Amino acid sequence: MSMIRDLRAVVRPSRPATRKDNGTYDATRDPATPSAVVDCAVYRDGARVDTPGRLTPQEAMRLVRRDGGFAWIGLHEPTGTEFAALAGEFGLHPLAVEDAVTAHQRPKLERYDDTLFTVFKTIHYVEHDRLTANSQVVETGEVMCFTGRDFFITVRHGGQGSLRALRNRLQCDPELLAKGPSAVLHAIADHVVDGYIAVADAMQDDIDEVETEVFSPGRKGTPRGTDAGQIYQLKREVLEFKRAVSPLLRPMQLLSERPMRLIDPDIQKYFRDVADHLARVQEQVVGFDELLNSILQANLAQASVAQNEDMRKITSWAAIIAVPTMVCGVYGMNFKHMPELHWRYGYPVVMCVTVALCLTIHRTLKRNGWL
Repeated sequence: MSMIRDLRAVVRPSRPATRKDNGTYDATRDPATPSAVVDCAVYRDGARVDTPGRLTPQEAMRLVRRDGGFAWIGLHEPTGTEFAALAGEFGLHPLAVEDAVTAHQRPKLERYDDTLFTVFKTIHYVEHDRLTANSQVVETGEVMCFTGRDFFITVRHGGQGSLRALRNRLQCDPELLAKGPSAVLHAIADHVVDGYIAVADAMQDDIDEVETEVFSPGRKGTPRGTDAGQIYQLKREVLEFKRAVSPLLRPMQLLSERPMRLIDPDIQKYFRDVADHLARVQEQVVGFDELLNSILQANLAQASVAQNEDMRKITSWAAIIAVPTMVCGVYGMNFKHMPELHWRYGYPVVMCVTVALCLTIHRTLKRNGWL
């Protein structure tokens, strides 16, 4: 068990401390080669076999069949033609091949004869100065893994999610790589879930910011609210995050609980830790969704309250203005016999009574909170 004791330190030497370090990678296709193969190597006894020049997948498998070990082949967005020869060489099932080429798959775990096909959704947090109704908060990619007895194939889609850094870290621990393809599968699963944790922490900051903005006081201590479009956009991004996290929970539980011939027993127990972390992230994401629902409802309620306040003020001033309007309307009538018309003090008395009535109504409405 000594070779497994430091597994977590190798797979995740340091958890990202800031939102900027959230599990993104640096490599897509090699500009020098038009091939979809990003890296191809043979590992024997946990060490990478040195070979002159770049290996093709067919050459790698010839080495494996001759001298043992396993091949790890990484591809980025292969076409159907590029992947066809590889699928024939490794005996991959046509359904899994179709999923790997077309992408946009739901996270899942499937078994085809002696091959495990696993789909992971990678999540990248998109930095932004201020959340708007059009802000992109998360960007998704995909990593598909074919796990066999003597080979491991990764197919990536999207501009982020390279496994080069992870491959380099694993190559620094030969004892772990000696466990074979299942150790690589665990490392990728653990790395993807670590990325989820970092993104969840960053999204928590965004939600806290929106919540503060919604409930912070505006003029005269009343809630000023925020643009509902911002909250709705953040809710959509949380839903995208949820689609990546929730379907993966069952595959991780299967890998941690059900004995499988392709998964080393010493490695399998570490899938429990991945499943536990994934469950915690899933709870966070569900909580985000519910909290955003409450924030959105509170924001809409505040908008309704503000509209009611405005209507009460308009109604109050209309009631005050109604008094002089009524008096002017009465004296605008063309009657000859109106005593006040010829009374010396009629005008000042009427004006004083009008002002007194307006002040009385204003004071009453203000005391009742309408003004």
